[in-house]
Amino acid sequence: MRRNHAERRSVTPDPRYNNELIARFVNSVMERGKKSLASRIVYDALNLIGERSKRPPLEVFEEAMKNATPLVEVKPRRVGGATYQIPVEISTSRRTALAMRWLIESARKRSGRDMSARLAGELLDAAKNEGSTVKKREDTHKMAEANQAFAHFRY
Repeated sequence: MRRNHAERRSVTPDPRYNNELIARFVNSVMERGKKSLASRIVYDALNLIGERSKRPPLEVFEEAMKNATPLVEVKPRRVGGATYQIPVEISTSRRTALAMRWLIESARKRSGRDMSARLAGELLDAAKNEGSTVKKREDTHKMAEANQAFAHFRY
């Protein structure tokens, strides 16, 4: 049995939108400690979203996050020599973390000039409920649905 849980650190809201989710998103985009570059990428992407969609960028961002967020995932569990994929509900913090990770991953894989344009494209696609991030969420849900028969092995 494990001893203690690490306590959740609170993230200071970002200066421009005063939003904690954006601040966490900037931290997820960041590589090698280059936070100023990461925040420039995110803010440029949000500006592009505002220009392209004619909607408030924060609204589009939150819509994209909502559409990218998975509710269930499968976890492998060994039972009597066989490994089963067991569907498990995901905690709130892990849901948002996965959604952010998938959005950034998909944006990095996209073709395009700069990261801010790719990120803006991915966020707009996710807000419209399309794109590779949403497909990944759908696949995760399908996998959980397909393995519903093993749900009784849940721990």
